[in-house]
This record gives sequence, structure tokens and C-alpha cells, in this order.
Amino acid sequence: MRHLTVFTIMLSILLLSTGNSLALSPTPSQANSATTTSDPDIPLDELGFMLTPMTSDELIIEADSWLALLKETANEISKVQLEVKQKNLDIKKKEEKAETSTSESAEKKMENVVEEEKEEKIEILKDMNVLQALKISRIDRLNAVLSAITQKVGMGEGGKEPEQILPYRRYINAISGVQVDVTDIYAAWVNIYGWMVSAEGGIRWLMNILAFVATIVAFWGLSKIVGKAVKRALTISPSNSTILNDFLINSSRRLTFFIGLLVGLSALEINIGPVIAIIGAASFVVAFALQGTLSNFASGIMIMFYRPFDVGDLIDVSGQYGTVKSMTLVSTSVMTLDNKLMVVPNNDIWGKTITNATKSLVRRVDMVFGIGYSDDIEKATQVMYKILTDHPNVLSTPEPVVKLHELGNSSVNFICRPWAKTPDYWDVYWDVTRQVKERFDAEGITIPFPQRDIHLYNETT
Repeated sequence: MRHLTVFTIMLSILLLSTGNSLALSPTPSQANSATTTSDPDIPLDELGFMLTPMTSDELIIEADSWLALLKETANEISKVQLEVKQKNLDIKKKEEKAETSTSESAEKKMENVVEEEKEEKIEILKDMNVLQALKISRIDRLNAVLSAITQKVGMGEGGKEPEQILPYRRYINAISGVQVDVTDIYAAWVNIYGWMVSAEGGIRWLMNILAFVATIVAFWGLSKIVGKAVKRALTISPSNSTILNDFLINSSRRLTFFIGLLVGLSALEINIGPVIAIIGAASFVVAFALQGTLSNFASGIMIMFYRPFDVGDLIDVSGQYGTVKSMTLVSTSVMTLDNKLMVVPNNDIWGKTITNATKSLVRRVDMVFGIGYSDDIEKATQVMYKILTDHPNVLSTPEPVVKLHELGNSSVNFICRPWAKTPDYWDVYWDVTRQVKERFDAEGITIPFPQRDIHLYNETT
């Protein structure tokens, strides 16, 4: 008896503990019930807060529930559309009966019936407009759930949405929009007008478009401000080249405007996640197709940061001398000395030797003058020194050099190497050359030129 009592007590404790555990664990119906659909008109921001802590499995349950609500609304719209169709048939039959009436009173009575039918049709169309707005509201909330699933699961291959939400997207695409019966002009106008004045239709898209335009204009102005701020910041570092400064300023402007474009697209209710994914996927194809252009792009970046030349510099590019006018990431525009515009790919510049004639503030002017073998070497040296020291553009430091350089076939050659500021290079070159010729002539110093003696022999036979 005592053992039976103990056994009874233990069995009771076990049943109580099991009952408590069953009470605490949710039933299958409770576990599979949605929570966000308890209020179908829940604001989108509040819905987003509720979706944030949910797992992907829980979000699928929410999506199924919202899909059921959307399907219910779509069914109601279909019923109303069928009702409008039937009402049109009834109106048509009664109009025909009114036309075939034999008495005026019967015709008048039938016309009144037709008017009543038309008024009923108008009320039905108004109900359909309300249902259309409700459908858009349901689609918005289902889209919010689907976006939350994508965030939890991640994008699929090629930047596509996960496979489990594609059926929902296809259903949304199938029932989206306002279906208009073009055979019924009045009904079509009522549907279009109802959509235009609906808070979930025309008014909503009008606000979206205004928000898009305002965003674009605001970020366009902001890009100008950012560009000016970057330009002012770059003045702190005067060592930067003009090309690099222009690149940084333009890049900051374009980046700011691109961000504004993405914000504007989101204001139009366009999901920019897939757009960015598509851009990323297409970048690989574009990069493969534009290998040469990307090579020029990379060379342009190297030129900008290593600064072998700047705008306004005189450089030797592909055997042509010219002044740098502008530079992009792909090519460099050079104006040749005879005023021809030459556009050179950056890869052709960076891959070869770059000669910058104006990079230094001071340049040496290299000239060679020859005198005859019978002329006085010391006198010629003094004449050239005098010309160099008297010239206003020849620098005293570094000192000019005049030295006997070689004994040529027809002349004794001197090197004449004065120094001048870079802008004065050609003036010094041309002036000294002219003055040497004039002074040598005045001093009786000859400037020989190659000569040959021809000897003629007469041969007698």
C-alpha cells in the first residue's frame, strides 16, 4: 500500500510537469501563425521594426500571410470587375428594351431603370478604386517582408533575389497595375481618375516624383558645394598638380551626385540593391571588353599621382613637342608648337620616356660655334664671353661656359653654354646665335663651312 501511494505521487508529479511543459510550448497553429498581419493597415515603418528580429523561417510565414491577404483583395477586385461586366450587359439590354418600347410611359420607365443601373455601376467602380488602393497597400507590406528575407538570406547568384521569394515576386508582378477595360470608356475614366486621386495611386507617385526631383536638385547643389570645399582643401597642399586637383574635385562632385541619384531612385520606390548588384556584375564584362581603355585609365592614375608634367608644361610626347592643355583618365590633350591639337592615349605616355622641358625653373642653352683654323682662339673666346655677359636674360649664376670642344674637319668648334630662366630659353638661343654671327664678322673671325678641293687631270692617250 505504501509503495502504491509513492507511485501515485510520482505519477502525479510527472503529469503535472508534462502538462506545464506542454502549456509553455506553442502549438503548431500558434507557431505557424503570423504576427504582423494582426493589423493589415500597420504603417510600413512599424512593420519594419517588427520584421527586424525575425529569422528567415519566421519571415516566410509572414510573407505567406501577407500573400493570403493580397490574394483575398485580388479576388475581391476580380469579383467587382465581373460585377461591372454584368452591370454593363444589364444596362445594354435595358437600353435596347427602352428603344423598342411601344409606349412613351414604358420607355420613360425603362430609361429611369437604366439611370439607376448606371448609378449602381458608379458605386461599384468607386468600391473597385478603394480595393485597388488596398491592393497597393498589401503589395507594399509584402514587399517589405520580401526585402527583409533578402537581407537575412542574402542575394543569389548574379545578384538575383533568393529563389524562395521569386514566386511572391511573380504573383505581385502578375496582379500589379490598374486593369482598364478600354471597351467601357466611362468605367476606364472612373478607374483612371480614381487612381489619380488615390493616396496610394496618383498622389503617391506625384509625391515620389517631387521627392525625386527635389533630391536630384539638392544633391546637384551639394555636389557643387563639395567640389568647392575639396578645391579649398587642396590649396593647403600647393605641391599637388593641376591635373590631380581637377581629378579629385570632379570625382568628389560626381560621387556626391551619384549618391543623390541612388537616393532619388529609392524615393521613386525602386529597390537599389539589385541595381547595384547588376552594376557590379556588368562591371566585369565591361572591364573585359575595355581592356585597352582600362590600361589608359591606370596610366592616367599613375600620371596624376607621380606628376611627371602638369597643365601648361612643354613636353615631348611620341616625338612631338607640345604644351599640355588638359588631361582625362583616358587621354592627354597636347597643343603642338605649330598649333595642332594632339590627343595622346595615357598608356602611350606612361609607357615611354617623358621629357618635360618646363619642369625646371632654369635651363642650360647648349650651342656650338666654329672658327677657322687660322683664327685667334683666345679672341673668339673673349667675343663669346662678352656676348653672354652683356645679354640681359643670361644668368650670372650658374656661370656661362665657353670652351674649345673639338677640332673638326673644317673648323675649330667651341661649346657655348649659358644658363637662362625656362621662359627665356629660346630668346637666349636665338639672340646669342645672331650676335655671334654679327660679332665674328665685325672682328674678322671666320665661320668656316665644309669645303672640298676638286683636282682635274687631263690624260693623254
